[in-house]
Amino acid sequence: MSPPQADPDHPVLLKVSSAALYAASSFLITVLNKVVLTNFRFPSYICLGIGQMITTIVVLYAAKMNQTVHFQGFDRSVFIQIFPLPLLYVGNHITGLASTKKLSLPMFTVLRKFTILITMIMEAYILRKTFSQPLVYSVVTIVAGALIAASSDLAFDAEAYTFILLNDVFTAANNVYTKKKLGGDGLGKYGVLFYNALIIVIPTILASGLTGDLDKAVAFEYWANATFTICFLMSCIMGFVLMYSIVLCSHYNSALTTTVVGAIKNVAVAYIGIFVGGDYLFSWTNFLGLSICMLGGLLYSYLTFYKTAPAEKNHSEPEIQKSVTEETKMKFSAK
Repeated sequence: MSPPQADPDHPVLLKVSSAALYAASSFLITVLNKVVLTNFRFPSYICLGIGQMITTIVVLYAAKMNQTVHFQGFDRSVFIQIFPLPLLYVGNHITGLASTKKLSLPMFTVLRKFTILITMIMEAYILRKTFSQPLVYSVVTIVAGALIAASSDLAFDAEAYTFILLNDVFTAANNVYTKKKLGGDGLGKYGVLFYNALIIVIPTILASGLTGDLDKAVAFEYWANATFTICFLMSCIMGFVLMYSIVLCSHYNSALTTTVVGAIKNVAVAYIGIFVGGDYLFSWTNFLGLSICMLGGLLYSYLTFYKTAPAEKNHSEPEIQKSVTEETKMKFSAK
């Protein structure tokens, strides 16, 4: 009988690459949504979210029919397995797009930092996780930088701030429960993506129609504009890529890491946002806060992807050796 093996942790390369994919897709879709909703003044962020959901459904269904991907067929058990992700999914979509429309790009990224603290609290209570002091300090640094940056916001908008803080809660809950669903036998990565979108898209379309949002979107004047149409379609495609990258990052990393990557994205989001969009009001206090946020994000990345990796590896070796020793003793006792 061979000695029992400890469950191997995911390789650092997979952790980093999945986080990098999430950061890149999160950055691109934020810029695209900003162009569609702010530059072109598209009237319905809900309809943009519907387009992203429909794209996810079509792509995954086509891939399933071609046997490129595999996930469970639809039955009544799907609702139990997936709950409460669809509710968190639509809440995250709607509040995220609404806040993107109403906030400048740098302030959007700043206020998203509070998702990190909320995720850390949810992981502690829901997933029963503990965190090292350096990791907690890096999170505190990110949040402190966000507070400094937000304190000097010269374009304060109570409605926009409400949307972004609600988006923080939905994002944190979505990441934590996605990690929880992926942790056991269930729908798998692709099933979670597909049924999230499928279950919620019809109620969202009905709600959009009843509120008149859908009529405004259909009557939008720039549908014949090639630039707008391309940006809208790219946003829909990136919506699928983003959701896939979130699930992938949550699979290979912790929910907190996924949240940190999504919140900081990368340094370019905030600094490029100073020049893109035309709605950022510069102040040194705000700029200092942004820089502190990014410093905390880089510290978190170092602690998560580099410093802890050797420690995890070294920790697993004594456990394997201990298992081998105990099994050897049992064999001799049996004899």
